[in-house]
Amino acid sequence: MSTTPTVLLVHGAFADAGSWSGVIAELQQHGIPVVAPPNPLRGLASDAAYIASAAAQIKGPVVLVGHSYGGALISVAGTVENVVGLVYVAAYVTEEGESLGELQGRFPLSPLVSSLREATYPVEGAAAAVEVTIKAEAFPEIFAADVPAEVTKVLAVAQRPLAAGVFTETASAAAWRTKPSWALVAGSDQAINPEVQRFGAKRAGATIVEAEGASHAVAVSRPSAVADLIREAVRATS
Repeated sequence: MSTTPTVLLVHGAFADAGSWSGVIAELQQHGIPVVAPPNPLRGLASDAAYIASAAAQIKGPVVLVGHSYGGALISVAGTVENVVGLVYVAAYVTEEGESLGELQGRFPLSPLVSSLREATYPVEGAAAAVEVTIKAEAFPEIFAADVPAEVTKVLAVAQRPLAAGVFTETASAAAWRTKPSWALVAGSDQAINPEVQRFGAKRAGATIVEAEGASHAVAVSRPSAVADLIREAVRATS
């Protein structure tokens, strides 16, 4: 059984596991085992259960890394026994019993809120549910202002929609109360107010790194900075 933790990367809304590509390459170059499963984006409890299951099936210690909404998931899934550390990347850091809506409601809303497009999706045995994406014309400025325009055009049409219900679901746990944590705050984030990121990270007692001028897509625009923080967490928990 390896003593070097496996890094499990959890993407957030409006993205997929490919958003970690640059980070994955950096970690692999340093011999760090890494996996990046798909995040269903259908519900806080169900998504966290999926990530927890993925982590529990990894032999040896695991460092969970969550971007954006993925931060709320690792706060719950991180209670799995073999999880030894949590890394938040431009992410929500939720408390037990708290919803995303409650957390961000403490601060001025980001421009994201007025730039969402609603659609519906079928739910077996129930009424259709609402999901959201970022309007294509707003996507570059809101999500990835420091990413080349030709890349954001692709990212905008490849968005993974998020079930709107996740904003009112409450977190069933806060793994950061018993596990060490690290956080990267994206200083120019237009999707999650940087103050929301800082508040959650400070409350968790996380080791905080500020990425000045970084957009929400900091893992795409600054993979080395993100990978450096993850490597710090891996070293500390090895």
